[in-house]
Amino acid sequence: MSDLSFPPATAHGRYAIERRQPGARHAMEDELAEEVPVALVFNGVSHAVMLASPEHLEDFAIGFSLSECIVGAAAEITDLDILHGPLGIEVRMQIIGLRDAALRQRRRTLAGRTGCGLCGIESLEQMAPRPASRDHDFGIAAEALVRAQAEAADLQDLHRRTGAAHAAAWCGADGEVRLLREDVGRHNALDKMIGALANGRRGFGDGFALMTSRASVEIVQKAAAVGIPLLACVSAPTGLAVRVAREAGIALVGFLRGDRHCVYSHPERIR
Repeated sequence: MSDLSFPPATAHGRYAIERRQPGARHAMEDELAEEVPVALVFNGVSHAVMLASPEHLEDFAIGFSLSECIVGAAAEITDLDILHGPLGIEVRMQIIGLRDAALRQRRRTLAGRTGCGLCGIESLEQMAPRPASRDHDFGIAAEALVRAQAEAADLQDLHRRTGAAHAAAWCGADGEVRLLREDVGRHNALDKMIGALANGRRGFGDGFALMTSRASVEIVQKAAAVGIPLLACVSAPTGLAVRVAREAGIALVGFLRGDRHCVYSHPERIR
């Protein structure tokens, strides 16, 4: 039977490869990141199939539900089961009736990909790029960004093994990394981080998120949906991401490299 019929249950695996260079070939093993189809099922109805790293899937499902505004709080998910099948993994959730009715009305089905945040929407209106504006008074010193990036780099085990994973870190005002999640998809990594915080009954107003990726509008939207006040990314933002961050009240940092960075919105909150 094809190997594709048995999706891996671990986030990385070893594969036989042939490494080549001029005049030489070497048989060896390489450690690769795994990605698995993960179906997110709400009250018996499949809503999205995402390609994700097969770890921390409870965090992923809770974070996705919050960042996509399917639920307003983790407590609105009343049951969650993870089932491994021959073709992929199903995360089956029960949500309260009011949220279920709203979800059915949206009729939004995502064909998930690691690099895409808008797959499957049915109209331009569904993109909804204008989140509610929030008044945040959270601020940090610039040194906190330096500390956060250094600590996050030391905690990225999946990326260190494979070179193929993004990370989302939750950091305190002093830059201490309190929690980190990795995934082959940057959106998934952020959802896992959000879900882990929510599952631990922690709020989003007293820290900031660090992403080892560019600042796409989907990343900013997810941060805005749960009330993250500051988002720092190691690469560039898009213009739409900056405009959404400014309107949502999110301080947005890009090109975070050591002690250098660019502030794209609300610079008064970074001393």
